[in-house]
Amino acid sequence: MHCPFCQHEDTRVIDSRLTEDGSTVRRRRECPACGERFNTFETAELKLPTIVKSGERREAFDERKLRVSFERALQKRPVPSHDVDSSVRAIVNDLRKSGEREVPSRQVGELVMRELKKLDQVAYVRFASVYRKFEDMQAFREEIEKLERDLPELDGLQLPLLGDGKREGK
Repeated sequence: MHCPFCQHEDTRVIDSRLTEDGSTVRRRRECPACGERFNTFETAELKLPTIVKSGERREAFDERKLRVSFERALQKRPVPSHDVDSSVRAIVNDLRKSGEREVPSRQVGELVMRELKKLDQVAYVRFASVYRKFEDMQAFREEIEKLERDLPELDGLQLPLLGDGKREGK
């Protein structure tokens, strides 16, 4: 590895450690020429499937786009970033395990909805409204009713989607 400070052609590893989730190796390096120290991170490069967009256009899977989808849906919601990281990892692992060379973008959208449903009901409905192209309030109502039927086990774990049914201040 070249030194990022003096461009010397070789550096030596002083220390290697696994990151917390065990998916990356952090290496502490030192340059014998200038004495500067720096870190490198090593991860396994695994092939993810190509995403087939509507209209049959194909593009490489981009984890950043996936993360941006979560961030938009979760904007101003009380969800810790480590939960988002776990959801993104779960989707990437599902895609990797699928063994498919190509995956429709619709399938990725369904995986995002599955994870958002676990994280935050409001974010789930936000994403669903764009993803499923809701046209009117009835589409929102139907999705909320479906969510309420599907998720009785989440009662108390998330903020209520529509409140407790009582009007405040009255």
